[in-house]
Amino acid sequence: MKTVLLTGAAGGVATLIRPLLRAEYRLRLSDRRPVPDPVPEEEVMDADLDDMEALRKAVAGVDGIVHLGGYSVEADWETIQAANIAGCYNLFEAARLEGVRRIVFASSNHAVGFYPRSETIGVDGQVRPDSRYGLSKAFGEALGALYGHKYGAEVLSIRIGHVGERPVDRRRLAIWLSPRDLVQLVRIGLEHPGIRHEIVYGMSDNARAWWDNGNAFRLGYKPQDRSEDYAEEVLAADDGVSGDDRVDLNQGGPFCVAERI
Repeated sequence: MKTVLLTGAAGGVATLIRPLLRAEYRLRLSDRRPVPDPVPEEEVMDADLDDMEALRKAVAGVDGIVHLGGYSVEADWETIQAANIAGCYNLFEAARLEGVRRIVFASSNHAVGFYPRSETIGVDGQVRPDSRYGLSKAFGEALGALYGHKYGAEVLSIRIGHVGERPVDRRRLAIWLSPRDLVQLVRIGLEHPGIRHEIVYGMSDNARAWWDNGNAFRLGYKPQDRSEDYAEEVLAADDGVSGDDRVDLNQGGPFCVAERI
């Protein structure tokens, strides 16, 4: 089994996918916070994204990295810059210094959140971040391209919609990603030959999607779960109207108005 470093291992997304990942990989778990309920097959190494020495130790000897670490919602610039921009750079640089080429980067739909919901977008258009958080994810994608083309890394950036056991509101019928479909995308990022830097959307088989996920399909992605299976219940509970057109008409939803100063 290959050894894979999972950063941000104490977070909610990592907690959902760890049981599925460790069926296929030896997991090394890293976070600045205590990782909940590690099992004997998992190796835990504390590492803050601002500590290059600790990051290099965490990276050393692994076959690939799944980078979920960083700040996962909108925040003030200092928080986003430290965790998601400087921290992401440190992670990529530690991987380069330790000779680790395979990186799966957890990007976000918020890198393109100011596209209207009336428009179906692919991965080749310009970014339209809806927040400082979204801006940091656009930076991470650009970093993946730099390290791929200049230093020979093999990077998959996944523009994650919303990971959960089921979609919980109208917006998430379009962007939902089940844990097992996320693991399938992660596996593609860790295993698919010939990757330099690719961007895909992290969504399940969603009939109401705003994204063209043809690039993921080209790489072999075959989502197993469908948001439409939950649509009747979700639509009965949520009319999707907030009263603010920036929220209701743009793909990024509430991130299009969120401010943390």
